[in-house]
Amino acid sequence: MVTEHDIYEVIRRRRDVRAEFTGELLDDAALMRILDAAHRAPSVGNSQPWDFIVVRDPATLTSFAAHVADKRIEFRESLPPERARTFEPIKIEGITESRTGIVVTHDDSRGGPHILGRATVPETGLYSTILAIQNLWLAATAEGVGVGWVSFYDAPFLTDLMQLPPGIRPVAWLCVGPVHEFQATPDLERFGWRDRRPLSEAVHWEKFPG
Repeated sequence: MVTEHDIYEVIRRRRDVRAEFTGELLDDAALMRILDAAHRAPSVGNSQPWDFIVVRDPATLTSFAAHVADKRIEFRESLPPERARTFEPIKIEGITESRTGIVVTHDDSRGGPHILGRATVPETGLYSTILAIQNLWLAATAEGVGVGWVSFYDAPFLTDLMQLPPGIRPVAWLCVGPVHEFQATPDLERFGWRDRRPLSEAVHWEKFPG
């Protein structure tokens, strides 16, 4: 039986993994359990607008990693000198080290033109796909499997790389694989990029503070 303590502990342990992948290939049984958890996410109007592309071909992983490396350089060069120095040791991806990429896509047309619950807030379709990613991430953490969300890329490049048809947009490239450990402190805090806000600053009562 999963206890309340287990759920909160998994949330506390969840990390955006970069440098901790062991290089071992995640076994298919664990991969499918994690994807099953993602596919059980709630979705507006039960539209289930997500798909999951599992990428393991070394050539594809290497091609995407090279593109991301170029984007990393562009970002570093856009920073003021002191922020560039802080950013320099921060690893932003584990594309080849994880050996498994999961590209999560979103189809805004899935479910037809009349999706219950989306009429006045159309973004709820995309929110649903994000919930699937969170399910995937927490399930992976419970399995002792690392996940890293890569966000240094141009969407058209990934669209072409995955040969996505019109109307299907890439939402995330997730690096997924066994890890040596989960860091006790998230990387961006450990390297001094930005600290976590205390809960007291994020919780407001009755209305947003003026």
